[in-house]
Amino acid sequence: MNFEPAAAIPAMLARAEGPALGAPDRPDLSYAALAAQVAAAGGQLAGLGLGPGDAVAIVLPNGPEMATAFLSVAAHAVAAPLNPAYTEDEFAFYIEDLSAKALIVAAGVETPARAAAARLGVRLIELVVAEGAPAGAFALTESGAPVAPAAPRANGSSDVALVLHTSGTTSRPKIVPLTTANICASAANIAGSLDLRATDRCLNVMPLFHIHGLIAAVLSSMSAGAYVCCTPGFNAMKFFGWLEAVKPSWYTAVPTMHQAILARAGRNEAIAKAAGLRLVRSSSASLPVPVLTALEELFGCPVVEAYGMTEASHQMAANPLPPRPRKPGSVGVAAGPEIAIMGEEGAILPAGATGEIVIRGANVTPGYQNNPKANAENWTNGWFRTGDQGVLDDEGYLTINGRLKEIINRGGEKVSPREVDDVLMEHPAVAQAVAFALPHDKLGEEVAAVIVLREGASATVAEIRAHCQSRLAAFKTPREIIFRDEIPKGATGKLQRIGLAEKLGLC
Repeated sequence: MNFEPAAAIPAMLARAEGPALGAPDRPDLSYAALAAQVAAAGGQLAGLGLGPGDAVAIVLPNGPEMATAFLSVAAHAVAAPLNPAYTEDEFAFYIEDLSAKALIVAAGVETPARAAAARLGVRLIELVVAEGAPAGAFALTESGAPVAPAAPRANGSSDVALVLHTSGTTSRPKIVPLTTANICASAANIAGSLDLRATDRCLNVMPLFHIHGLIAAVLSSMSAGAYVCCTPGFNAMKFFGWLEAVKPSWYTAVPTMHQAILARAGRNEAIAKAAGLRLVRSSSASLPVPVLTALEELFGCPVVEAYGMTEASHQMAANPLPPRPRKPGSVGVAAGPEIAIMGEEGAILPAGATGEIVIRGANVTPGYQNNPKANAENWTNGWFRTGDQGVLDDEGYLTINGRLKEIINRGGEKVSPREVDDVLMEHPAVAQAVAFALPHDKLGEEVAAVIVLREGASATVAEIRAHCQSRLAAFKTPREIIFRDEIPKGATGKLQRIGLAEKLGLC
């Protein structure tokens, strides 16, 4: 099936019919009603003097209204979704950094974002949901009064529709502007790689302030005229109940979520087998091969690992669906932008050579906002430098060694932490594992790992190290192994290696 990106979000919604959006225990919103909702919200935004080029911060709980608010703002202005868990100071930083003209919050829901907006003199808009309303239906109010609409001004293909900050793990977060053309192209790429049809049903468990949930779950479904059910957020204890009630054909998540699902699979195996999932998608971090295998055994369907990042409007590569081969450990073939491997001097390298992964294409950001230094550093000869190290094989399958900044330099010997992760995950007692750099006074860095054991399982440091020594070179074997009940994660559930030694109190 050929997916052509829509020129704009309203056009994407107008060409579909049937149910579009739902939520657990809520009536569905049809495509016709969703298109009307987006148009009505666009009129209210125009009534507030907001339109193309105006950044609107959105701080809403995860769920269908967050999805429709994103679609509405992205269609008519610049959507700037923020993590509801931020503190007042964090909200103030991001709202000011984005030069946001307004902030949308849920009526009756307290959030430090309100105080941050007041502090900055930023207009506060409340989103109101009527009793018994279908999932995603809302109206906008200001100071408790309905907003009088005006003629909406829709974004064109080159207008910025979405802005997000990079994670800022090692430096000040950068602002990534994504145009209407960027996000619609990426949605079509994802829909095409998963062969989404109007009959598909997505169970969204990803947070909707994050590119993965916004584009890979919501907008890809809209691009295919399919249905998406927006949960209140990931909850491993509720997942199988949602699976039974919603009857989705697929879901997408980060590896730590898949691992949490597997941890509860034993008591829910019958539901998993009866679910009839067509596929499971994984992205935003490396999926350990044992986790992929266990998911496929549990659900009886292919697990598609994809490779994405914010600057590419999420997806860059994906393993193809059967009958084309999937290669466990690889993130698949180019699934949207063109992908190449670049050497240190800027030359494109041949198949089999290791270097920096670079991309170019319709879904790639035109450049960081107000950051000429970062743009000069991250673009070479029209290619965006991802900061990831990898290799393309003769068939175009991409294997990622890790972030260049995460590669462990042990006295000049380079160690890919992802390779160490994969070996650790092969141990039968290990549920989660993350290898990372530990500062060392003579070598510069040493290999360390933090491990969560499976429920009821036991293992010693010596046993884990012996397991690694039988599969890894001596310099790659972790010298420091720490057992924890939980590994610190970022706001979206991703495991972050940079700074992990400090978080664990090891330096």
